[in-house]
Amino acid sequence: MIPIKTESAWRGTSDCRNCGIRDMVLFADLNEQDFGMIHAPIDDLEFAAGEALYSEGSRAQGIYTLRRGMIKLVRVTTDGRQRIVRVLRPGDVAGLEALGGGHFDCDAVALSGIAVCRIPLEVIHTLGASSPRLHLRLMQKWQAALRDADDWLADLNFGTARQRVSNFILKMRSPTDDRTVTLFARDDMGAMLDLKLETVSREVSRLVREAVIEPLDKQGRVYRLHEPQRLLQAA
Repeated sequence: MIPIKTESAWRGTSDCRNCGIRDMVLFADLNEQDFGMIHAPIDDLEFAAGEALYSEGSRAQGIYTLRRGMIKLVRVTTDGRQRIVRVLRPGDVAGLEALGGGHFDCDAVALSGIAVCRIPLEVIHTLGASSPRLHLRLMQKWQAALRDADDWLADLNFGTARQRVSNFILKMRSPTDDRTVTLFARDDMGAMLDLKLETVSREVSRLVREAVIEPLDKQGRVYRLHEPQRLLQAA
């Protein structure tokens, strides 16, 4: 298990009815009758970059809807290497696997400052059994998670370094502006793509030199995508 910080800032009880991304989250389709069956508090939490929501194998008390920021799901290989198996973005649910087994399958660590809602398992089980709206939404989230996992495996772990980095940049485009791309630390990218840090840095620098992408901040996290067609061809 990797050493990770586990602190968070509790901001009170979430107001699910007035959520700013209500159409994207797990409770998007609930009606007033459904909300009336929620008898446990849903916590509004914030985590700083590098802090952990939970660790692999730990017993789950709830699952997490991501409202802001990004989360990496990490597993450690038998030889001690970290492998990032997926990245979650706003609207995604972390810890869905706990609904079946009661434990988490990965470490979940904040890649940036994040805001999440922690929903107790008892709330999900109660609503899932009585609300067809939540049941359908859960199935949709499961399907999306499986599809995303398959896409990550197929697109980011095979091919040349150029193909992997190109595919990764395409996947990290903003859902509201497909010309804006948010990346993160090169070692994290290497852990996702099964590439060395130096290889990832070299490929990103090459794309900047070729004016395919343009950095918008000094940290090298946010980029403007100028020629998506060239990335698609490389991928």
